Amino acid sequence: MSQAPPRPATAAQGALATRSRASLLGRLERDRFDLIVIGGGISGVGVAREAALRGLSVALFESRDFASGTSSRSTKLIHGGLRYLAMGDVALVRSTSRERKVIYRLAPHLCERRWMVVPARSWLELAKVRVGVTLYEKLGLVEREDRHRNWTREEISRQEPLLDTQRYARACVYREYLTDDAHLVLANARDAARNGAALLNHARVEALFCEDGLAAGVEVECQLTGRKLRVRGRAVVNAAGPWVEAVRRLEDASAAPFLHLAKGVHVVVPAARLPIRNLVLMTAADGRPVFAIRHGDCSYLGTTDTSHPSGADLWPKIERADVDYLLDTAAHCFTGGRLRPDDVVAAWAGLRPLIAEPGVATRNLSRRDEVLIGRARMLTLAGGKLTGYRPMARECVETAARVCGLRLAPAPREEAPLPGGDFDGDLARLAASLASETGLPGATCARLVRLYGSEAAAVVARGAQPLVPDAPALCGEIDWAVDVLGAASVEDVLYRRVRSALYLPGARDASARAIAARLRALLGWDAARERSELQAARQRLASDLAFRED
Repeated sequence: MSQAPPRPATAAQGALATRSRASLLGRLERDRFDLIVIGGGISGVGVAREAALRGLSVALFESRDFASGTSSRSTKLIHGGLRYLAMGDVALVRSTSRERKVIYRLAPHLCERRWMVVPARSWLELAKVRVGVTLYEKLGLVEREDRHRNWTREEISRQEPLLDTQRYARACVYREYLTDDAHLVLANARDAARNGAALLNHARVEALFCEDGLAAGVEVECQLTGRKLRVRGRAVVNAAGPWVEAVRRLEDASAAPFLHLAKGVHVVVPAARLPIRNLVLMTAADGRPVFAIRHGDCSYLGTTDTSHPSGADLWPKIERADVDYLLDTAAHCFTGGRLRPDDVVAAWAGLRPLIAEPGVATRNLSRRDEVLIGRARMLTLAGGKLTGYRPMARECVETAARVCGLRLAPAPREEAPLPGGDFDGDLARLAASLASETGLPGATCARLVRLYGSEAAAVVARGAQPLVPDAPALCGEIDWAVDVLGAASVEDVLYRRVRSALYLPGARDASARAIAARLRALLGWDAARERSELQAARQRLASDLAFRED
């Protein structure tokens, strides 16, 4: 890839422009904000966006990259959590099942409508599933065209031929939604920015400072420049996900722990080895639900749900036992040959920050959220689900306003689409239009519109040549990642912008090299920085698959 001189920063709405970082640092140091948010996952950016929409001045700090923790390690579903009905959490299911429609309206490229297949062994088992799904659809106000249907053995063979019809004679099929979790975070961050919020990744909050015993701001170190800032705010929200307890101790060193961290592992295999067509809900030997999901030329399985007592790790270790658990589950559901650890081409693990309940097993812990108010009046937002980020953010912002005396504008009656979401929801038509306009292959266009929506053409305009030969990622995506999506490292681009690390396994190393070379040109790196970034990315990729050597 050529190293053309860097172009001016994009004028795209709500850009998280890495190359305008110096001016943003100046603003953060100069202004006093209504609300400071700590944490750049879906909870934090959701709070920042809600507060900005309600007329507050907002600053957000993320110590690593936006979505670098739990919010890029999910199963990548926008779903209401059907299984939580069995746990009696009807209110949570009602809220999140209805949120699916809202997110689809705001970002149809990041909330793709798909069918979920639930195989059943008998009429009785199917009847039980139908009762749950029918209630789920009523709670979610599902339209008639999207309501469930039932498949016979013959229909399973036609629609999802890899399912073992000797084991499963029937299936219930209902509507769910597939997302790209990291890009959903980035879209919300950009929407917060275009409504006036100042968001900074790679900026670690090191201390909380108080006035008259109340939180009045934070001390921050920019991880890219080493510059230290003292940022003032009328209210502070701790939305650091698995790290909320560590941030809470900045306010109160003796604060009691209240989280239960659960590790979730996913593995990716080539679609040629698991050529499923839909989302499939499997049942593991221990009774837990596990999903099988098709994503382009890959399929992935997940998730595990095990206690993680060793604390909040950015990269939780993927154990061989985690992988075997997922592959064993697939073996009992699908025909076509048993998957082996060597078939796994990518994997990821994340930590869910669940609110602890004494005596309750990890798999049965509720996904409820809670806002805690500390001794210095810092608000801590804990728990929750990806799908429910908007109502969770709304509750947190309204609590902050009440506790800290902030004046909120009325909530908008109808929110504008997130960046890239201003189209009719027909992804196939959007991809076909892009292919006609650019001459790019259909598979490349389908991938682009699922990541960038209506902005895909603007991404292509920055560079339509392939990032590496025979791969659908484009050179223009690197420029867009820096100038619009706030990327500052090879890892940022590889894992959370272009996503080659997860879904383009055959091109990962070549992609990393190309990304490093382009970032050197865009960000003014020297050769040593380019080498160190590339080495770090390669080590990270190798660690993801280290379980194969166990």
